Amino acid sequence: MANSETLADRVEQDASARIAPSPELLARVAEVRLQLVRIAEAAAKERSSPLVRAIVAGSAARGTFLSDRFDFDLFLLFPTSLDRAGLEAEGMAIGRAILTDPETRYAQHPYLRGRFGEFSVEAVPGYAVTDGAHPMTAVDRTPFHQAWLAERETPELVAQVRLAKQFLRAHGIYGSEAKTGGFSGYLVELLVLKFGGFRPLLAAARAWTIPVHIAHDPKAKPRVPDDVALVVDDPVDPARNVSTALTRRNLALFILAAERYLTAPEPSAFLPTPTPLVGRPDGIERTKRRATHVAVLTFARPKLVDDILYPQLQKAERAVAGEAERIGFDVLGTASAAGEGELVVLVEVGHRALPAVQVRSGPPVGVARSDDFLGKWASGRDDVVQGPYLTDDGKLAVETIRAERQLESLLSEAWPRLPVGKDLRAGPAPSVRPLAEVADSPALQEGLTRLLDKRLPWVDRGPAP
Repeated sequence: MANSETLADRVEQDASARIAPSPELLARVAEVRLQLVRIAEAAAKERSSPLVRAIVAGSAARGTFLSDRFDFDLFLLFPTSLDRAGLEAEGMAIGRAILTDPETRYAQHPYLRGRFGEFSVEAVPGYAVTDGAHPMTAVDRTPFHQAWLAERETPELVAQVRLAKQFLRAHGIYGSEAKTGGFSGYLVELLVLKFGGFRPLLAAARAWTIPVHIAHDPKAKPRVPDDVALVVDDPVDPARNVSTALTRRNLALFILAAERYLTAPEPSAFLPTPTPLVGRPDGIERTKRRATHVAVLTFARPKLVDDILYPQLQKAERAVAGEAERIGFDVLGTASAAGEGELVVLVEVGHRALPAVQVRSGPPVGVARSDDFLGKWASGRDDVVQGPYLTDDGKLAVETIRAERQLESLLSEAWPRLPVGKDLRAGPAPSVRPLAEVADSPALQEGLTRLLDKRLPWVDRGPAP
């Protein structure tokens, strides 16, 4: 144990030295924080805007950012008496007065992303509420988060937060955006504070079984869905679960990674290792070796921000898998991905076509509906190849010829009734083709990699089946 701890100390010291911002960068960030607030307040005064205050929050405010990955989050807070249209108009106007190359983004309401000197900045309007437990918009809690963490984080804990962030980043599970489904920065800081450091957090995590509930307030009862992975009540709003974005798969990966690191600390635990992409030719060869079939649904990408797009794309992926299983295919796996101009959903099945014959089960003999079943199927229909007959459990059945057997045709036919997001439904129906008949693309490669190379991040990346 002592040797393992000594090795972990060395590994973490080296990682900290690599990811910690330099004193010069920290000083520059502190200077820019003040400039952003001052210029925002001046812009508000010039247009007689009812801005209550401007605040820079998040990792840039607390110094918990990684040296190569951060931006500024500027929150423009207005009186609660201002209506939503006024909030958006004033916030966007002040943001445009501050930032160069401003780009409108959308979450619960519009915000701006642009540049301030050499830095990227998001200018987000919100309300200056007096209680973080009663926000009017999703961002209104942020100043309370900032104050709560700033009161408790020491320089030593800040360094531990950075280590935890880099560890999660190296395993591909840092970030609460819908595409990643990982740990948010705020969640990481809460966990490091709760357990007292990076390694104590790992020591706790290695014993977790999903779902996990970690309480700051013993009386807190966050609202959570049934399939939640992790429950961490927000100390600012105890009815809120901070970790709703975290998927079960990613929490399970963190638990495994914690056990692995504590057993054998290695520098690689802090070094991202991207999985080589699986291109179309390689994907075709792999499916040949696997004796499987992959169907690809290709859509035009709608103009949506990622956090709206990805939940709809993932919902479509689940719907396609469910339909393939319902009609009789053995589904081995699914994946989805988004490129600049297209979306793809992939489904891998054991065989491209269903058997020519299908069994249609009927009711037990003696039930009133049995006469209807016999009347429907005993009239010499051309599609009946056997039956009606009785099964061993006394039910009627008949065997018929399938009108359509190919997976692609069946999915195309089913698409209009599948439960998919409204924006995907509003667009043209996807093309549905075998993998061998689609063009290679970045989105296809990303989807094939997720489908055909699911190995854990630390597993040797030799040839895959």
